[in-house]
Amino acid sequence: MATPLLEARGISKYFGAITALTDVNFRVGHGEVLGVVGDNGAGKSTLMKILSGLFRPSEGQLLFNGTPVEFKSPKDAQKLGIEMVYQDFALAGNMAIYENIYLGREPGTKIGPLTVVDHGRARRMAAEHLDRMHIHVKSVEQNTEDLSGGQRQAVAIARATAFDGKLVIMDEPTAALAIKEVGKVLDLIKSLKDHGVAVIIISHRMDDIFYCCDRVMALYQGTNFAESRLDTTSRNEVIGWIMGTKGHTTGLAHDNMH
Repeated sequence: MATPLLEARGISKYFGAITALTDVNFRVGHGEVLGVVGDNGAGKSTLMKILSGLFRPSEGQLLFNGTPVEFKSPKDAQKLGIEMVYQDFALAGNMAIYENIYLGREPGTKIGPLTVVDHGRARRMAAEHLDRMHIHVKSVEQNTEDLSGGQRQAVAIARATAFDGKLVIMDEPTAALAIKEVGKVLDLIKSLKDHGVAVIIISHRMDDIFYCCDRVMALYQGTNFAESRLDTTSRNEVIGWIMGTKGHTTGLAHDNMH
């Protein structure tokens, strides 16, 4: 089996007396779109925060391209090309699209601790990047607060992939969108594959999972429950996993993890 882009082995996470994750194994391949499902409290968000460097695991190990890594902060994960897109998009509404894409990592000239931002270059780079991603906006100088929910989600994805992104983690990417915008965002997620970017989607929406994912894994009460390629499972089976029931199993996480 090819070396996964990102792998987690035996991950446990404790918050005082509360156990959020127990001995979770996880992997995502290069250019793979992986759906992660589970009920509220199953540990999905905790696992994603560990993978993106926001939390440190209490036990277990992360490997990136087969090499053990330790993330002390999200910056460490970002250096490797791992980006998290949050449900609220985390964009600055009063700033232009191009400023949001490069926020905190602006192109320019460093003078001591300061960066003199090259706005012309940032605008050009943003326009080229959006074009490459087939994301259409009137102008990169538009404020993000003037965009629709789908456009804001697209800008958040553009920001996540602007710096040689290898893996984008998305928490409920279509939850806040109008129905007509959902398809566009899911197509954009599928197109990341063509750019060689892997995607992890946490979603409660089976339509989203079955439309754009290659594989789905279910967490249940903080542990691996089941996983399968999408072409060998059904919606009903995956819904059963979320509720903690198994029909015919298509390969448990532990069986095919090592």
